[in-house]
Amino acid sequence: MILHHVPGSRSMRVLWLIEELGLDCTLRSWSLTDGRLRSAEFRAISPAGRIPALEIDGRAIFESGAILQYLAEREGRLAPKPGAPERADFLEWLHFAETQANILQALNIHHIFLRPESARSLPLMRLDTKRLAVTARALDAHLRGRETLLADFSAADCMLGFNIEALFRFLPAADYPALAAYCRRMTARPAYCRAAARAGGDAIYDREFYELPDAAG
Repeated sequence: MILHHVPGSRSMRVLWLIEELGLDCTLRSWSLTDGRLRSAEFRAISPAGRIPALEIDGRAIFESGAILQYLAEREGRLAPKPGAPERADFLEWLHFAETQANILQALNIHHIFLRPESARSLPLMRLDTKRLAVTARALDAHLRGRETLLADFSAADCMLGFNIEALFRFLPAADYPALAAYCRRMTARPAYCRAAARAGGDAIYDREFYELPDAAG
């Protein structure tokens, strides 16, 4: 099993689940900036040139949600079976995590990757920050009085592995106490800590919090 990986990216979701399941994998690391993700070699594995991709069972799987669902169902753990009462909830939160991640990715582009800074759109940055806050409020409300997204820890929690690191780079944690407490619980899990150690740090963020440019003066 080979996981194609970039530190600080969505591949953290997959690596975390692999650690939770006690599976072995080889990490193959790539860069977001050197152009190799656009190579024919990588696009043969992931057609859109996106991380993560997982080589397993004689094929490559791309799309992190598909990888997590495949792994959980292959191992028969950390996902409710079809027909189980929580199956719809599992699928909803699994895909909600990617809805939120797309907003985080847009904010990463605005704050970090767009050059020169004059290319940034302040109205879009404000809009995406508000959209991120909507998703954070939904999670905060859902997690009040709960330890995990479902009754028990599941692969849906692992889908937030990318989001947990990025979320409070753009939103104040104090505004979302239940979500912040959940993030602390998840990042304290032994499997998450093992995955974070293997992941190789963060290739994206160089500061704790990114203010909107107008807020920063």
